[in-house]
Amino acid sequence: MALKDISFFAEDLDFSLKQKLKVRQWIGDTIKAEGFPKIGELNFIFCSDEYLLDINKQYLNHDTFTDIVTFDSSDDEDVISGDIFISVERIQENAQKFAVSEADELHRVIIHGVLHLCGYLDKKPADKQLMTEKEDHYLGMRAF
Repeated sequence: MALKDISFFAEDLDFSLKQKLKVRQWIGDTIKAEGFPKIGELNFIFCSDEYLLDINKQYLNHDTFTDIVTFDSSDDEDVISGDIFISVERIQENAQKFAVSEADELHRVIIHGVLHLCGYLDKKPADKQLMTEKEDHYLGMRAF
């Protein structure tokens, strides 16, 4: 599994992910535990609410703020590849709303996007419950 293929970027704001190596390893461990032997190109793009709203409108026809938008770009069902856009502003607001640290909320959203690429859905109540259980499981596996 090529952890070097997991990249982190910031668009339209000043943001730098802390503990990149540990986060990469955790993402890789999650993908492996979900039964995927390979990571293709996996990009996490941290951005503002407005930037993500534009993506949500343009590609998904949703005129709402959100914390994450995930695009699967894998050509092979055994490979996880994609672009995961995350609103840092939404993370900060939701951390306060849910009374959790910004780091915990950020990690939840990161793993949420990874789980989407692994095939998990979250629109129906049963799917949302399973997604939350998986998030909780992998958040508990963090070694940082």
